[in-house]
Amino acid sequence: MENNIQTVILCGGKGTRMGCEELPKPLFNIGGKPILWHIMKSYESFGFKDFILLLGYKKEKIISYFKDCKEWNVNFLDTGLNTGTGGRIKKAEKLIKGDTFLATYGDGLSDVNLRKLLKFHDKHGKIATLTGVCPPSQFGIMGINSHNNVVTHFQEKPKTDHWVNGGFFVFRREVFKYIKDGDILESDTFSRLVSKRELAAYKHYGFWECMDTYKDNLRLNQLWDSRRPPWAVWRRKEVRK
Repeated sequence: MENNIQTVILCGGKGTRMGCEELPKPLFNIGGKPILWHIMKSYESFGFKDFILLLGYKKEKIISYFKDCKEWNVNFLDTGLNTGTGGRIKKAEKLIKGDTFLATYGDGLSDVNLRKLLKFHDKHGKIATLTGVCPPSQFGIMGINSHNNVVTHFQEKPKTDHWVNGGFFVFRREVFKYIKDGDILESDTFSRLVSKRELAAYKHYGFWECMDTYKDNLRLNQLWDSRRPPWAVWRRKEVRK
């Protein structure tokens, strides 16, 4: 039954900060395939092949790319150009078949074990679970001796000690009671869930990166070209355990 769980993917973003507005962000390529393909391939690796793509900007291009897909069951839902992330998920309520569904953003890659995430969610019994990650610092850092102000070392973009929302969600159907049509998921919906102590965090210590800018896209392509892209869990054995 777990393999029938649907995955909702937020695909409404523009590519403005990518330096190109001709494509929606989920269609920017990594290794010749859209980042959205990489995300869906990761979910498939854990047995999840039923997707609902929440569309907005340049929706027709995403539909054109995936409409003849044979690998997965793909449903398309136009959720509007300027709808908030919570509002987009709210619009998917009518398409959700079971009591539990997965969700993620259309611009983030990770090697998170989705089976373990789902088990964590079931164990804690909350309405919603998000994946917490510690992103790398935007800048390299240096150590300075507090007594004589001598530089002691440099460290290139270390991971921070702060947890942030990395996406990769699990929701019970009850979450729709906490989402309003105009919601931004991260600030509105999650605030209501936090007030009821109904939001759990699954801590992920492995790879996670968000493709927010053209520079991020270049880095992810470099990782792919290294032939050992850390998010490509489908290349590994026994990922479903």
